[in-house]
Amino acid sequence: MRTVKTSTPATVWSLLRLAMAAVIVAAVVTQLVVSMTRTAETGGDVATVVANFFSFFTILSNVIAVAVLTWAAAASLSVRRERSASLPLSVALACGTTYMIITGVVYNALLRGITLPQGAEPVPWSNEVLHLIGPIFLLLDLVIGTPRRSVRWRALLVIVSFPLLWTAYTLIRGPLVTNPTTGQPFWYPYPFLNPNNPGGWGMVIGYVVAIAVAFIVVGSFTVWVTRRRSGERRV
Repeated sequence: MRTVKTSTPATVWSLLRLAMAAVIVAAVVTQLVVSMTRTAETGGDVATVVANFFSFFTILSNVIAVAVLTWAAAASLSVRRERSASLPLSVALACGTTYMIITGVVYNALLRGITLPQGAEPVPWSNEVLHLIGPIFLLLDLVIGTPRRSVRWRALLVIVSFPLLWTAYTLIRGPLVTNPTTGQPFWYPYPFLNPNNPGGWGMVIGYVVAIAVAFIVVGSFTVWVTRRRSGERRV
């Protein structure tokens, strides 16, 4: 067992990680409560809206970000830390970082200004936290935050596995759910995954391939930066 002493900069960054995690939790809970309240007021199906809410990749990526930021902060603030136990954490951070960067890029490039079917109008400050501030923080955490333990390139397989599973889940679930707002016999979280829109399945497949490539590119960047900065030997 090897004990690694936590430095002052690492402590400060750990506190920033905890603060960011708390802000993200507040943003997710606020939007969820607003969506549930609005749905209940209009006599909609609250259970379906909640299930749909947690089917957005944005929400899932932010929940993952909360988990990994909290985990990383707790590990760094521990009195005794084992470097050998930090590899799973570094892989988890690589996943969370990649997902949040993709969330920020896709939303701001394709979806900003489009009202998504989440049960209510987006809460402005919450929307910015989930789609802009959170992703920026995770990017900063990667490039200037407490350095992470090096991971192998095969970690990319772990990084891309969750988005692939989410995509399959979304496309399978979509035609099985009735839209609680419009009554349409399908529900998809994002318009580019809805084969009922103009372009049909061709459009969907094109976007899925493009976004898959984006995950590989951003995931590779995340792993590369982690490996470059790993000489500082902190997580």
